Amino acid sequence: MKRFAKRRVVPGVVALPLLLFAADAGLAQAHPNPATPDSLRQIQMMEPRMGPPGTEVSLYTENIPLQARVVVGLGAIGTGFEELGTGDQGEFGEIGATVRIPESASWDRAVVFIIFNGNFAPTGLSDPFHVTDAQGRVQRSGVIRERQDGCTTFEDRDGYFYSVTGAMGGAGPGDDVLIEGALSRSVSCPHADTIEIQRLERIDPN
Repeated sequence: MKRFAKRRVVPGVVALPLLLFAADAGLAQAHPNPATPDSLRQIQMMEPRMGPPGTEVSLYTENIPLQARVVVGLGAIGTGFEELGTGDQGEFGEIGATVRIPESASWDRAVVFIIFNGNFAPTGLSDPFHVTDAQGRVQRSGVIRERQDGCTTFEDRDGYFYSVTGAMGGAGPGDDVLIEGALSRSVSCPHADTIEIQRLERIDPN
């Protein structure tokens, strides 16, 4: 089993526990490099996919190119990331990690887990993890899109799509809105997670 090299904590950055092939805890470190989804391998397993701060999330993947050093980070699309720790891949190329979503994580934007090589070039990206409040709600700003297969779709500012249900307050396709509501996996609209709207506000897109 490979053990993580522990790292110092940058002032103002929350330390997150990380397990990679071991029970050691790595420490968070901030980096300004933006996380982008272009040309990256998809992290194969992430469970669960939503939850409040404090939720423990397990990651596992076997499709990342072999590299001498592995860095696992957490961030939102187009922002900097927090380095959670470093280690080596297993002998068959496997990478496994368990992290706890920090108390500082906000409910108004999805985050992604990122795998980097030793030069901080991104090589793997997870599906979005939806940080909720204690009641399972999220807040998102974005645009209402056309109905698809009987489901009203909503695109947030990071380009993630959701199905939305509930009172729309007269808002329709093309309107920029801020919504709050309970998030769940959809059965009737399986192509996207569903937000049951509890509050909707039209906003200026600029």
